[in-house]
Amino acid sequence: MLEREELKLYNRQIILPELGLTGQEKLKAARVLMIGAGGLGCPVLQYLVVAGVGHVGIVDDDTVDISNLHRQILYSITDIGKPKAETAKQKLELLNPFVDLTAYSERINADNAGMLISKYDLVIDGSDNFTTRYLVNDTCVALNKPLVFGSIFKFEGQVSVFNYQEGPNYRDLFPEPPPENEVPNCDEIGVIGVLPGIIGTYMANEAIKIICGIGETLSGKLFNMNALENSMNVYKIARQKQAIATSVTANQASAHDREISMETLTNWLAENPDEIYLIDVRETYEFDDYNIGGVNIPLYELRESASIIPADKKLIFICQTGQRSKIALQWTGSYLKNEKYSVKNGLRHNP
Repeated sequence: MLEREELKLYNRQIILPELGLTGQEKLKAARVLMIGAGGLGCPVLQYLVVAGVGHVGIVDDDTVDISNLHRQILYSITDIGKPKAETAKQKLELLNPFVDLTAYSERINADNAGMLISKYDLVIDGSDNFTTRYLVNDTCVALNKPLVFGSIFKFEGQVSVFNYQEGPNYRDLFPEPPPENEVPNCDEIGVIGVLPGIIGTYMANEAIKIICGIGETLSGKLFNMNALENSMNVYKIARQKQAIATSVTANQASAHDREISMETLTNWLAENPDEIYLIDVRETYEFDDYNIGGVNIPLYELRESASIIPADKKLIFICQTGQRSKIALQWTGSYLKNEKYSVKNGLRHNP
């Protein structure tokens, strides 16, 4: 039951017919685990706490640094050097005394992931490295816990919902992690300070919808936005088993069978160059730094660029390691009917 002061505190959302008193009681009963109390974790935690999520766990082994403050708005100059999880807990308790908060000042790893995640109904991943993302995803799959995912890079952010109502999980989008150090983090490449606020509030919104059972979630979809260009796109994500079944039905080979070597590509280009349309799906700065020709269409721009891709040519996707080009095969299956291939191991292993 909600206390009288809680009814006043949450009044503006309780009067929403989509949420109502029933939804608010679901929020109070919910147990949510936030992985990371950094750029994404700060807005997610703030909005979930003031929304009335009854039990919130915070996992982070880091301490507050001055370089965090331009985007991690839960902290101030006086918090530098303090543990993020415990400091976040203290700040959030001031926002809403009716929420039960637990701080875990430790790094989530293979030894504690199962224990931590098993205590909660919903997990939100705001981590900044692939090792943690895959660990959290795989643990959620094993324990059948829904996962709200978000990531940020420079001016670009992504949000999705995984392992929810038999929907796809993170590995359906990215089957394997990229090689270590291939993708730089915020410390190396930078990030605009407002971006985690934008993406974090989207993540919090998805969590609230899942808990209350309202609206349409991003399960099976990847929301992508670019704050510099004011562009937003939503891409569909298929479960791997479904994608394989579809390809068999259409008498097409699997993505694995449609991988070719660099030697094969070289031979094809030498023998029938007019029949080949080579698409480099890396980011523009990667293409400008080094390429072997073809056109540059970044992975997330493929759908909107479909009209410029000739329908009568054999498409060859290439990237740095072969991972993004395999994803391109899967994503374009519904709207590009060309014969398509991916260059195995990409450019990195094919000097």
